[in-house]
Amino acid sequence: MLIVNNDDFGMYHAINAAVIESIEKGIASSCSLMVPCPWARHAMHLLRERPEIPFGIHLTLFCDTTHYGWGPLTAKEKVPSLLDENGELFTPAQVPELLAQARLDQVEVEFRAQVEVVLGAGLAPTHLDWHCLADGGRADVFDLTVALADEYGLAVRAWLEPARQKLRRRGLPVVDHDFLDSFRLDLGDKQARYAELLRALPPGLTEWAVHPGLGDSESQAIDPGWRVRQTDHDFLTSPQAREILHQERIIVTDYRTLQRRWSQTSAHSPGQPALDTPQAL
Repeated sequence: MLIVNNDDFGMYHAINAAVIESIEKGIASSCSLMVPCPWARHAMHLLRERPEIPFGIHLTLFCDTTHYGWGPLTAKEKVPSLLDENGELFTPAQVPELLAQARLDQVEVEFRAQVEVVLGAGLAPTHLDWHCLADGGRADVFDLTVALADEYGLAVRAWLEPARQKLRRRGLPVVDHDFLDSFRLDLGDKQARYAELLRALPPGLTEWAVHPGLGDSESQAIDPGWRVRQTDHDFLTSPQAREILHQERIIVTDYRTLQRRWSQTSAHSPGQPALDTPQAL
């Protein structure tokens, strides 16, 4: 089984278009919404028109671009530890600086604001994950996110083995195998590498975080990662990808099943595994 999740939904228009196309015409199964981004309102409109598309909230503490920016949803004076010396969100290249100074109470304020915007728009997310932070980047941020997921009835993406083990001890379902981030694949032979990974997909549940974009002039002007996004979109919507899924009998799934298990388990005390919930799908 494979979750193919389109990250960064809402960042800009060419990503929004590619995300929808990769789900409706390609092999992607879900997406994750970046609520603070300029095109998040458009993305939420697209989701309201397509209630069949499952989506998560891509909790965002970073801004990827210098000439096309966004800030926190929370008033800046309330979350100063999340901002750099210029009073702006850090870039992904500055992960260590953010993690060194971010106060957990201010992270919670911003994360909660992002979740509440989505719920206030009448949408029903399935899970929480993070933009540019593996498992939240810090153990306390991960634990905070799991607590928010329990509160709101959502699942959480767990990437690294320590976090997966922590969730398994609570009886919560997580992926069984290494997590793939498409930004880590070499551009030179990417299509062949994707095909190879699909043909070698192990039994159990795997997740891919992909980042489709159209690669148009807008993308090239504002996004240094546009080639990654264009090549993702090209493969996800290719006949080859769908044919390999058929040949290898791969079931493409999403976080709805995990969310149901998380919701069942959240009725139990934190730290106590649910006796009737399997540790993984």
